[in-house]
Amino acid sequence: MTLLLLAGTGDAKRIAAGLRGIEVVASLAGATRDPDVLPIPMRVGGFGGEAGFRDYLSDAGISAVLDATHPYAHRITARTAAVCADLGLPFLQYLRPGWLPEPGDNWTEIAREEDAAALIPEGATVFLGTGRQTLERFANLQGRRVICRRIDPPRGPFPFAGGEYLVGRPPFSVKDEVALFQRLGVDWLVVKNAGGAASRTKLTAARQLGMPVLMIARPTQGDWSIVQSVSEALDWVRSL
Repeated sequence: MTLLLLAGTGDAKRIAAGLRGIEVVASLAGATRDPDVLPIPMRVGGFGGEAGFRDYLSDAGISAVLDATHPYAHRITARTAAVCADLGLPFLQYLRPGWLPEPGDNWTEIAREEDAAALIPEGATVFLGTGRQTLERFANLQGRRVICRRIDPPRGPFPFAGGEYLVGRPPFSVKDEVALFQRLGVDWLVVKNAGGAASRTKLTAARQLGMPVLMIARPTQGDWSIVQSVSEALDWVRSL
């Protein structure tokens, strides 16, 4: 058996550590420069669409696929699940549990990035913890100061007026996040419900500061097999 692990998250790194001794290759999309090195063979870069993905599965002799990409990489997950179903390959998505509000949190769930403008008043300073992939969808936040944190230094200007980049590589402590939000004068935090303990620190910081949070809802999942723990994902691999 040769397993393809679709990686790029901290959880995928944890899964990879449990796959030593198994014929496996990890695939990273290449969205982040200098990604973390995994303890298993790696490939970096896209497949060239569905046709390229099918060719890769055949050429590499892949016999099963474990998707541990970001919870919001729903297009990649849906395509992978459909291709595996068509080819008769076992497929599993690892999807870590989403965050739930705790006492003192002031969260409002929105369906789309574009919905933020209806809730955030003009003149506010907005911190986007959503990454750069969907940044253009916030272009209707005219009249607000928009700060987008990203891992890599930008190669071009901010895509719309009134915005600025902030470069930082996680993890970030609660103390650091509180100090950062205070220094920048942040009024609103916008995040995706990515789940996970490491990236929750910004939400804890917002709670301590009494800051409102807009939480972008997770994409709807398909009817493929899903697990929510690393141990379940590794058990699935061992069962093949």
